[in-house]
Amino acid sequence: MENNNIFILLAGGKSSRMGSNKGLLNFKEKYWILEQLNRISSSNITEVYIGLGYNFNEYFNAIPWLKKAQHQFVNYNNLLVKATINKQPELGSFSTLQSVLRKVSSNSYVIICPIDIPILNSFELNKIISKNNEIVYPNFNGKNGHPIKISPTIWTDFLKLNPRNLYTRLDFQLKKINPNKISTVEVFDRAIIYNLNKKTDWNSYLDSMK
Repeated sequence: MENNNIFILLAGGKSSRMGSNKGLLNFKEKYWILEQLNRISSSNITEVYIGLGYNFNEYFNAIPWLKKAQHQFVNYNNLLVKATINKQPELGSFSTLQSVLRKVSSNSYVIICPIDIPILNSFELNKIISKNNEIVYPNFNGKNGHPIKISPTIWTDFLKLNPRNLYTRLDFQLKKINPNKISTVEVFDRAIIYNLNKKTDWNSYLDSMK
């Protein structure tokens, strides 16, 4: 795949604060998760893994090809998409990430984004993809956000961690990395720092898109 980069979209949470599955919210007459995939498809990425957990059956009912994508890649808008179910989503988003990483080629860079953070524009996403370092963050007005690019030398160690440990979180793990191995890419798309957790957040985001 292009530059050996794989995109990971994390959609395994309960979405309790939103009140419904975030990935199945209606964005301009399409499911939000499909909008996210459409944005990724405009970049140099060709392979995407979706991490599901809570309420995965609701995703399968809404988007039937996702069920097939558990067993083989499905072509969606020129992306090869595969779905993985975290069987213990109560252990948190890091455990969903681990469930996906177990399926990914161990020599691939991964670009990770939660479903509730909008994918930024393709031009700046490609800047993140092409930047070479162990960790690459996008940065908007001094604030780091998502998606985050992580090298295989870093993420393969994530598979050794116990997700039941309080400190087994992506942000905590990345704080341990030598700063020399971390780069930032300045972007002008503030989407990287959005966090669409609640209905009010979602409605505000929809208003900003008008």
